[in-house]
Amino acid sequence: MDAARRGWLDGLLAWYFVAVWGSGYVATKVGLQYAAPFTFLSLRFAFGLLCLLPIVLLFPPAWPRDRTELGHLVVAGLLMHAVQLGGSHYAQYLGMSAGVAALVIACQPILTSVISWNFLGEKVLPRQWLGIALGLAGVTLVVWHKFDIREVTWGSFAGTLVALGGVTAATLYQRTFSPRADLKAAAVIQFSASLAVLVPLGYAFEGFKVTFTWPLAGAIAFLVIFASILAVSVLHVLMRHNEATRVTSMMYLPPVFAVALEAAVFGVVPSGLAFAGMALTCAGVALAALGALREPSPAID
Repeated sequence: MDAARRGWLDGLLAWYFVAVWGSGYVATKVGLQYAAPFTFLSLRFAFGLLCLLPIVLLFPPAWPRDRTELGHLVVAGLLMHAVQLGGSHYAQYLGMSAGVAALVIACQPILTSVISWNFLGEKVLPRQWLGIALGLAGVTLVVWHKFDIREVTWGSFAGTLVALGGVTAATLYQRTFSPRADLKAAAVIQFSASLAVLVPLGYAFEGFKVTFTWPLAGAIAFLVIFASILAVSVLHVLMRHNEATRVTSMMYLPPVFAVALEAAVFGVVPSGLAFAGMALTCAGVALAALGALREPSPAID
């Protein structure tokens, strides 16, 4: 595929990721009303494996060739699914709003850039650092109208920090150790590993109590099909084509999209400060992406 066509396709995939990841905040909020976090995630990944079963039977994936490859996929999956989602879900479950949680987790691009710069040898251009700073400032403005320090307890704040560490580590780990993994095989292995960890936690800490409703089913279906399977696969594809800083700079946009979706669905109109933050965030992401476009890394495909 030529560079222009691949760039156009990557742009569409990136915006799909942003839309789904932003919508996931709303779906998660719905689901947590009927099941506690570990229980809710257990149901989510169990349904995910059911969805993947016919796919892998009809289109057999390339399974890991040895225990080392398998181990790398398991570690990346636990970091991405069990650690990141477990931390962020519990933060909201303990009272932190989605906006405040999004603000903390939106620090991922800065953390990823620092790690990539110091340990992976990636070059981060000055305009990319500026874009990262503007993006974080913009997200701060977007969620500022929701921020209430009384919502932040030590437990909920710890949950967001765990989620931030998990998603950053997962992104860099899979990019470093499993860049060519078959995405279908990776999803099956990572869902299974996460389920094996989350089910015991759900029984031990939550009694695995569930109130089965159509909204819960809809939330799980959306999060599994459009987020855990399609959006995570899109993220891995983008990571193969771009620098870590450019890809993770897109993580600023889902909170912005979530605020816009909240306004459309629930009629909660953002303040003027939030609209200014959206514009600032988009400018920051554009700067970070432009920097990577001018200093492209070699494609892996």
